[in-house]
Amino acid sequence: MRTKLSKMLFIALMGVFTTQVSGQEFEPDSLSVDREELKEVVIVGRGVIDIEEDRKTPVAVSTILKTEIQEKAQGNVEFPEVLANTPSVYVSNQAGGFGDSQMFTRGFDQTNTAFLLNGQPINGMEDGRMYWSNWSGMTEIANAVQIQRGLGSSKLAISSVGGTINIITRATEKKQGGYAQAIVGNDSYIKGAIGYNTGLMNSGWAFSVALSHWQANRKYATGTAGAGQNYFISLGKKINEKNNVNFLITGAPQWHDQNFSKTMAVYDLRGEKYNNNYGFYDNGDYLSLRRNYYHKPVMNLNWDWEINEKSNLSTVLYASFGRGGGTGNYGSLSGSITRADGRFNWSAIEALNGAVVGPNQVVGGQTLPSGFSGNNIGYFYFNDLADANNNGNQLRQRNGYIVRSSVNNHSWYGGVTNYNMEVNENFSFNVGADVRFYKGDHFRQVVDYLGLDGYYDQQGFSQRGIVTQNFDANPWSALFDFASEDQRINYDNSEWINYQGLFGQAEYKTDRVSLFVQGSTSNQSYQKEDRYNFDSAKKGDKISKMGYNLKGGIAFFIDDENSIYGNSGMYSRQPFLDNIYQGYVFDATKTIEPEIDNEEITGFEFGYRFKSKTVNVNVNLYYTTWDNRSVVSTGVNNNGTPTDTTDDIDLLIQELGLKQEHKGVEIDFNTKVTQDFNLRGYFSYGDWNRVDGYTRKTFNNENNTLISEQVITLTKDEKITQAPQTSFGLGVAYKIAKYLSFDCDFNYYARNFDRFVNNNSEMLDPYALINAGVTSKFKLGTQKLKVRANVYNVFNSSYVSQSDAFGYFLGLGRTWNASIGYEF
Repeated sequence: MRTKLSKMLFIALMGVFTTQVSGQEFEPDSLSVDREELKEVVIVGRGVIDIEEDRKTPVAVSTILKTEIQEKAQGNVEFPEVLANTPSVYVSNQAGGFGDSQMFTRGFDQTNTAFLLNGQPINGMEDGRMYWSNWSGMTEIANAVQIQRGLGSSKLAISSVGGTINIITRATEKKQGGYAQAIVGNDSYIKGAIGYNTGLMNSGWAFSVALSHWQANRKYATGTAGAGQNYFISLGKKINEKNNVNFLITGAPQWHDQNFSKTMAVYDLRGEKYNNNYGFYDNGDYLSLRRNYYHKPVMNLNWDWEINEKSNLSTVLYASFGRGGGTGNYGSLSGSITRADGRFNWSAIEALNGAVVGPNQVVGGQTLPSGFSGNNIGYFYFNDLADANNNGNQLRQRNGYIVRSSVNNHSWYGGVTNYNMEVNENFSFNVGADVRFYKGDHFRQVVDYLGLDGYYDQQGFSQRGIVTQNFDANPWSALFDFASEDQRINYDNSEWINYQGLFGQAEYKTDRVSLFVQGSTSNQSYQKEDRYNFDSAKKGDKISKMGYNLKGGIAFFIDDENSIYGNSGMYSRQPFLDNIYQGYVFDATKTIEPEIDNEEITGFEFGYRFKSKTVNVNVNLYYTTWDNRSVVSTGVNNNGTPTDTTDDIDLLIQELGLKQEHKGVEIDFNTKVTQDFNLRGYFSYGDWNRVDGYTRKTFNNENNTLISEQVITLTKDEKITQAPQTSFGLGVAYKIAKYLSFDCDFNYYARNFDRFVNNNSEMLDPYALINAGVTSKFKLGTQKLKVRANVYNVFNSSYVSQSDAFGYFLGLGRTWNASIGYEF
């Protein structure tokens, strides 16, 4: 473990007096992100992209523009880290692998923070999750990112409990030109990127394209290799002065090997970069058990129609097609399958697989199916199907060890349209609709038989034969090459989610008052089909749930520099599909009983703003309650014999009727000390807790039998874990010379409660980090050359970034990247 340096970092901080500002270019007159700056980046889709433009809207908001994104979140840095220097935002688990980081806003995880891409919702429809590996190309194509903390001012009925993140990408560029960039980083990271824009031609057409490739032997921990590409193609047409259309398609196909949490005892024994998810064959060949691979092409068509001087209509139609999954093990073996260093011995596994049961042999009272000429067939099935309806401890037999992939293929179509009317200089309103159609297919397929000739998977109640095909964990082949129904194992089901929403907003503004009221209502339906556990596919009943939100706010401008504001709102949010259905193994169509009701969210926020030519200060107070929350998780009951996996029982754990309270204060400031010297900082203090009691139900997930039901009574509030409840940042950005600038960030995190021990009553150690960067820019006539270098965690400080139910994630040590870019 590295030596802890929190005190040294604090002393260093006082010495250099740094702030959280990034290496963005200096503007001569204004500190704020004003209306004109945002107009430059929101080229299309103004009516559907919910951007707070001039800080008159009464919400807590922070905006990061293109230059800062490209400098601070480039290369081997996770995209959400560009937001890490704003109040109440925390990014963790960067050591898990490329794209595996997690972002928290006011203590709420990514499933309860709404993410929008050019007005298109991109949280997972089934569970609200965000997988940043699917969006690794955002650094190259994002024009701006804005975070509206709390309920925000978004018009859509989206799950913005913690906040709303608006990502605005490039549209078709109006100016002709191109660029080329090369990036290198620690652990052999390399990336190359090119792009070109035709500019707006006489015909009214314009075309933009950007392509990149990256790869690395590892991110930080061992066994976290990865590689991927990014493509962006945009075609725009200015039909006339009142009509503009823009079509774009973008994607970031990638694969990356993963690293999971571990106990501190394991880190102490094996080292901080230890990862037990991979290993080697005797000949030295590498193989990871845990690889994520995915390809999610996203396309949208924007149409902006200026009907007249007072009204306009904006519409976006979008589609995405996700293909891929994540690998892991399936089955079990008796014998040693790891080496002395704790990593997999794939040669030993293949040797053990050579002794498993072959065709026509009897196992557990059943005969494996005949008709296969292979020598060794792994198997996994119930001892006796009749016994599968009881709660016995010996329900299944398994032998043989393979690498499988859990596939998540989906198709998602939708559209958002918004009509805006400016009645007069003070009053405006808009109305619109939001429609989404989603289908997901979930199944498992074999990636590597590890020496077996086939696998007999008869875990469910339908008869399935031996599978013999295998499929690469490759994001490009995953688009079209995946298992047919007769080659799928463990589970095979589909789900449909349809959503229809209507929304409206009215806004009144004067020189001294800004007032808005928003409302929306929506219907969401769910349906599942199980093709695995039944002789013929079983389709469940369609379930429909209504939801709504209502929110409003008001700001008073005391004078040109001082203002106060307040907002409040309530949501009745439909539960995620994963919280409605029981599980996969027994019957994927079976719903949780009693039926899960909507979650109820209420929020209040008050703030003060001071804005002058040289100093900006913002103070926010917030209080959010989240009631009737449902959490569904899985686990394993090993029946007291951890070394014997043959009698393990998969568990489904439901926590119903949870209530959380999140309250806190946020302060941020920004000041231009001199023309060349910017100073910023922030402080946030939260008090986030589970309150009241709830019910916990534990099921045998293999036969849907209730094992236990408990009413949990909290004797005191239970702290929310995984994100620090106190944080602050300080730093500087300094223009040293005409072509050279320097920036340095300091961030301190404390009161991060430990989920792994003592019922969340203990805290992880506080820690502090310093990141630094330098930028040099040169003009070569009309062309530009830009060199940028970053060092993260300058002092190589040791820290734990997050805990979960299984252990701890260590933070990254010192890492770096450097780039050179050429614009023409």
